[in-house]
Amino acid sequence: MIRPATPADVPAIVGMIRELAAYEKAAHEVRVTEEQLRAALFGEHPAAFVHLAEHDREAVGFTLWFLTFSTWRGVPGIYMEDLYVRPEHRGGGHGLALMGELAGICAERGYQRLEWAVLDWNEPSIGFYDKLGAVRQDEWLKYRLTDEPLQRLAGRD
Repeated sequence: MIRPATPADVPAIVGMIRELAAYEKAAHEVRVTEEQLRAALFGEHPAAFVHLAEHDREAVGFTLWFLTFSTWRGVPGIYMEDLYVRPEHRGGGHGLALMGELAGICAERGYQRLEWAVLDWNEPSIGFYDKLGAVRQDEWLKYRLTDEPLQRLAGRD
């Protein structure tokens, strides 16, 4: 079963975020708190959305996403920040169901893009996305500003 997250799900979501970060060899980078995530998802101006995959009423996976906008197409799209299914529940269709939920939101709302990034060493995920018919965007390089460089650019160093 796939469903939108509720405030009561925040502890489970944070737990899975930590599991995902450990899998991606970046557990040391996780700073999110339950309070931050609760505000980001359920505050006055939500910044992101989460859908959960459940098995026997237990959250076994999630996808966290937010809206983007395509200047070329003139319509919003979805950027999937994270897709995670707990290892013991992989292969059960939960990842496909979560992706299908986001695709359904796109279709229902007239969004024309569903985008995400995957680590270049994550062969199981790459294979999963390739099977869906997703197209790699190899011509684009990702950039990110965080921490001190972001503050410096903002003039707050």
